Amino acid sequence: MSGVIVSMRRTLLSCTSLARYGLTLVGAALASNGPAQAGDLPLVDAISTFLDLNRQEIAILATALALLGFSVLAAILLMRTRVRAARSEAQLRSDIQDLQFQADRLRALLFAEPQILISWAAGDHRPQISGDTSLLMPPDSGHPPQRILAFGTWLPPEPALQIDHAFDALREAGEGFLLNLTTSNGHAVEAMGRAIGGQAIVRIRELSGLRRELAETNLRHKALSDETEMLRGFIAAAPWPIWAKRANSGLSYANAAYARATEASSGADAIERNLELLDSGDRSDMERALSSTDAFKARLPIVAGGERRIYDVHALNVGGASVGIAIDASEADALGAALVRMAEAHRRTLDQLSSGVAVFDGQRRLAFYNDSYRRLWDLDRAFLDHNPDDSSVLDRLRAARKLPEQPDFRVWKAKLHEAYRAVEPEKDTWYLPDGRAVSVVTTPNPEGGVTYLFDDVTESLELARRFDGLIRVQRETLDNLAEAVAVFGSNGRAQLFNPAFARMWKLSPEALGEQPHIETVEAWCRPLFDDAATWQTIREAVTAIENRVEVPLKLERRDGSVLDCMTMPLPDGATMLTFQDISDTENVERALRERNEALEAADQMKVDFVHHVSYELRSPLTTIIGFAHFLSDPVTGPLTPKQAEYLGYITASTNALLAIINNILDLATIDAGAMSLNLGSIDIRKTIEAAAEGIQDRLATDRIELKVDVDPNIGSFVGDERRVVQVLYNLLANAVGFSPQDATIGLSARRTEHRVVFTVTDSGPGIPADVKDKVFDWFESHSNGSRHRGAGLGLSLVRSFVELHGGRVRVDSIVGRGTTVICDFPIDQAARRNAAE
Repeated sequence: MSGVIVSMRRTLLSCTSLARYGLTLVGAALASNGPAQAGDLPLVDAISTFLDLNRQEIAILATALALLGFSVLAAILLMRTRVRAARSEAQLRSDIQDLQFQADRLRALLFAEPQILISWAAGDHRPQISGDTSLLMPPDSGHPPQRILAFGTWLPPEPALQIDHAFDALREAGEGFLLNLTTSNGHAVEAMGRAIGGQAIVRIRELSGLRRELAETNLRHKALSDETEMLRGFIAAAPWPIWAKRANSGLSYANAAYARATEASSGADAIERNLELLDSGDRSDMERALSSTDAFKARLPIVAGGERRIYDVHALNVGGASVGIAIDASEADALGAALVRMAEAHRRTLDQLSSGVAVFDGQRRLAFYNDSYRRLWDLDRAFLDHNPDDSSVLDRLRAARKLPEQPDFRVWKAKLHEAYRAVEPEKDTWYLPDGRAVSVVTTPNPEGGVTYLFDDVTESLELARRFDGLIRVQRETLDNLAEAVAVFGSNGRAQLFNPAFARMWKLSPEALGEQPHIETVEAWCRPLFDDAATWQTIREAVTAIENRVEVPLKLERRDGSVLDCMTMPLPDGATMLTFQDISDTENVERALRERNEALEAADQMKVDFVHHVSYELRSPLTTIIGFAHFLSDPVTGPLTPKQAEYLGYITASTNALLAIINNILDLATIDAGAMSLNLGSIDIRKTIEAAAEGIQDRLATDRIELKVDVDPNIGSFVGDERRVVQVLYNLLANAVGFSPQDATIGLSARRTEHRVVFTVTDSGPGIPADVKDKVFDWFESHSNGSRHRGAGLGLSLVRSFVELHGGRVRVDSIVGRGTTVICDFPIDQAARRNAAE
């Protein structure tokens, strides 16, 4: 600044010198020429000359003058600023001293008592904490002041949570708070939070002396106010009519329930109209009672809301006025009446019991007894109706020798009377001198006293003894059975077993005595028998709830033995398992089965052999028959009588052999299931004639007469005509073979609704009983003293063809009187097949 002033000062001096030089020239000119005139050219010339010569200096001069003015102005302003700054600095120092004094005075005033200030500037999360932190934390704890914000370190959990929520609400929403808290060490503190000037400020100070009392008074006043408001709200919302009356009997308060009961629009309406809840008589009784005592209580009928109900009315005198409440007791009254009725019903029910019942009250006097009690002890009704005490009843029974004999009756009676002080029922059995046994149950009553329940259990004990004897007999019987027996309960556990079961499965009787589950028993038995499917069936039979049926099983164990198992459901939900060793029976049955299979195989082999041989014999036999016919033909040339005789023998023998072979082939075909019938309509009369014609030569040879008995209108039926003719031919041939010469055989046919029945009779020797069952078997031929000779295939074919038609064959024979063979055929083969399908 001093350099600028020096520069300005130099410039000012230069400008002043230049100005002075110009003024001197002008003054000199004016002095030499005097006042200027219009024609004074020398002066003008001089000035012009001066101006021309010094134009540059004049410009410099103007600039200097301008700078001079600015410099002077700046200097003046600078001087003024310095003066003002000096004055402001002095004033500022004075103000700072005053503020510091006031701050010290306020700080001393603020911290005159122990307290802590916590503040947060706007947008700043770091708190500023000042004050005496030892108020909340010991000075030697070593914790920083910010530890105060961990409220759990100096407050119990609930107040800590409360002040934490208050701090959050203050900082986030500017909501103030005032809390009175008790620290963990028992100090009472006040926490107040406010939002001031964009800052959140919290003050925590200790409450002591008058302030504590004032705070406690405020708290009590607030609690009392809250309680009053709560009670007012409760009374207003209570469902029972509540009212208050002044000393002059005028209604001063009524809640909403009172208004509803008196059919008023509101409590104020009930007060204004002075509506009464009770009728005049009940009100008079209540007023008289309140005038003599401080309380009134009664159960009264009240018409509330147009409905008559029972209420318990309570009224009290309070400070010269009265208040009352009516509590609806209709349900309680109804329950009380129902309880009385129920008690009476129980009394009637107890009178019907076969058990003797006696109820003694808290004074040990008889309050109730039923007729069974009187009959059991044969007591006088008049005596019982006078409500005797318990001791008197026992003394009378003892005198009549109706109580058990006791060495010390007084001690026994005292022990019996302990039931009056007991909590749980007691049960005992008295064995009376007359041989009876009485079960006695003493039950303490909740309202005091004892209930005795007597039952004559003489028959029950006798039945129990008999039952125990029966169980012992059954137990011995079960233990000596050869079969293994085990009984499993509905829970799947073994309840009963005999020694044979343990021996059969090689189990320990001690382990079975612990009632193992069926799955455990299965695991023990698996080394001998490990079939999972069979064990699954046994488990299901034991544990099933529905569809409980007997299940037979056969178990082939690893040791080669075979067991026959049966699961038997029992009525009580248990299941009995029985195991019987059938190894010997199974071995015999297996041997018989193998032998039967061998016989069947041999029989099949025989059939196959016969079938094969028949086919092999048929071809050459056909050739022989063909050549025999060829030789017997006259075309081939004449034969000698001897040749013709021999050729006749050959033809007859080959025809017989061919018939046997054909029969064998037919039987083999039927046995193989390959035979099929050529069904058609069969004329019964023509069929009989065809069969009879085939045996005419044998009838003539043996001089046997054939009697045919057929209805001319018998009609026809459906079947294979060739096979039916073959059946009748075989039957007639057998009849001829078994009949003696000059005998008579018969053939008849009759028709029923669904069948045609053919009957062939002879007068031969008959069929013995031991042969009768074999006549239809292959190659079974028995002459029985007759002339019959054959391969034993005729009747076999008869039965096979008849059964193939769906018919039946029956043989009736009496030894010495002949035989009758009956064959019946169904009329309609299609209906028979449909029925079979």
